[in-house]
Amino acid sequence: MRVGITGASGLIGTALAATLRDRGDVVVPFVRPTSPPNEGLQIRWNPETHDANDSDIAAVGGLDAVVNLAGTGIADKRWSEDRKVEILQSRVKSTALLASILPRLTSPPRILASGSAIGFYGSKGNQIVDENSPAGTDFLADVCRQWEKATETLSGTGTGVAFLRTGIVQSDRGGALRQQLPLFRLGVGGRLGTGNQWISPISLDDEIRAILFILEHAHTGPFNLVCPNPIQNRDYTKELAKVLHRPAFFSVPSVALSVLLGRELVEGAVLASQRVVPNRLLELGFSFNQRTNEEILTSVLKTR
Repeated sequence: MRVGITGASGLIGTALAATLRDRGDVVVPFVRPTSPPNEGLQIRWNPETHDANDSDIAAVGGLDAVVNLAGTGIADKRWSEDRKVEILQSRVKSTALLASILPRLTSPPRILASGSAIGFYGSKGNQIVDENSPAGTDFLADVCRQWEKATETLSGTGTGVAFLRTGIVQSDRGGALRQQLPLFRLGVGGRLGTGNQWISPISLDDEIRAILFILEHAHTGPFNLVCPNPIQNRDYTKELAKVLHRPAFFSVPSVALSVLLGRELVEGAVLASQRVVPNRLLELGFSFNQRTNEEILTSVLKTR
């Protein structure tokens, strides 16, 4: 396959591009105009100015599939009003520009797998959430709704759209786990808040495999990219400590988290309770390599 990728330098994008290249596929990254020259095909674009390089589009000619992973970090900074605008616009503008580029290709892709997140559903307490569950009403839910809506202009063009509602991707190369590992290795890790909130992880390995499964079969619609067994934060903490052979007696009160990160970020992301299941992937026959959080952590940290 010839696969276009936006956000190809991020955690998921880097792993996806490497996997595609390893199996002989051609990767066409979407890059900023100021990015270093690429030896292969690329499309220079600028979502801020809604502009893409016409000669690059012509040179690429066609793509079999595209994966859209562009967007600034969700939880790496406090949510000031300016930061919230950046989080939203970095996703909506890039997706809208991408949707305008694809029909201009000589051979448009059969499928666009466009990034989203389980934040679409909001914080749902103990409720089990699948792809048929309604959207939430908080900031992240609104971001995800607008992010997905930005693909609407592709309707009727022949390019189907799948929404990658990704959970917490587990990898020691980046993301939440990498941030937690130093503390847990020192034996000072612990649960967040009460620890009762549900989290829905997925291994980086299964994240990539699920994306490829969707691309290869051109499946459309929403997909929850999470392992089949969500886990409460207190149990996640115990399992991570167990795999690392360290104690985990500590806890971080929600008040302290709010002081450090800001109340809205803490309530909307850090302590959000999301008990999400991947029903559509399972119904379509996708097989997870790591079905539980313990299997994920053991796999990720087995060489550590």
